[in-house]
Amino acid sequence: MNQKPVVAYSSQFALLLGFLGVGLILSGLLMSWLTSVLLHVPFLQVPEALMKPENVQFSRFANALTTFVAFFIPSWVVAKIASKNAFQTLGFNSHINIKQVIAVGVISFGALFLSGSLSAINEIIPMPANFLAKARKMENEYQQTMITLATMKNMGDLLLGLLVIAVAPAIFEEVLFRAGLQRVLVGLTKNAALGIMISSILFSAIHASYFGFLPRVALGVVLGLIYYLTSNLWLAILMHFLNNAVVVIQIYVYTQMGKPIKEAMDETMPIWYGVFGLLIVIPALLFLKKERNQIISKQELTLANESVD
Repeated sequence: MNQKPVVAYSSQFALLLGFLGVGLILSGLLMSWLTSVLLHVPFLQVPEALMKPENVQFSRFANALTTFVAFFIPSWVVAKIASKNAFQTLGFNSHINIKQVIAVGVISFGALFLSGSLSAINEIIPMPANFLAKARKMENEYQQTMITLATMKNMGDLLLGLLVIAVAPAIFEEVLFRAGLQRVLVGLTKNAALGIMISSILFSAIHASYFGFLPRVALGVVLGLIYYLTSNLWLAILMHFLNNAVVVIQIYVYTQMGKPIKEAMDETMPIWYGVFGLLIVIPALLFLKKERNQIISKQELTLANESVD
């Protein structure tokens, strides 16, 4: 990931933005066309059709497919143009050990407290009344969409929900925001902190949720650090999946208990919980960095021994 690219990072960035724009347009058209054809509804009634409970399974798979088209394909194409091995360039590294997996699990646990704390801070940031009213309306619409997609009545629904709401977004979003944007921005700016922060802000902004903006920026930073410190996209995907899975499982449990799903989506925690979260996340990230260095040292030693033989 740190090798000099065949295609300049500035060119990769321009290509990525261009393909991303095309991907977003095509994915929107694809979603509308599939919905219109398969559900037999006019184009103008597609949004309403996707929100109906009887179409929830279709909506889940359609969202997963369009995210693949909009996020995964542009990043993969740019990586393919820039190198011979696109998957290696993106960071699909098979060198993972159980210590790294456990460390990511620990980070995911600590990130829950950090996210809850930042959610509380996000709520109390002073903003103009008109802006807050619009933001609250958008948040309600976003939550309603999530409630529709996350409605689960049995264990089969839960497993399917984990696949299309937790697994698919984790893979496709990480390919775009970490393996795509962050990788290119870090190379372009020659500043890891700046590249991680910009991609994290964009990651949060694309979710169009003001009241979840800071928590998602923090999540993006943690995911970005995992990717940068380990050069392994699978570990970032694992962290993203665990974050999504906690919400999906919580919604399922609340549904089975007859409680409002909105309560399950409320991440707000006391602000001081963030300190506790940092005390968990930071040491675990440092451990991942140390473990990555040890893996590299072992690989170099093996290559040196093979050359001697």
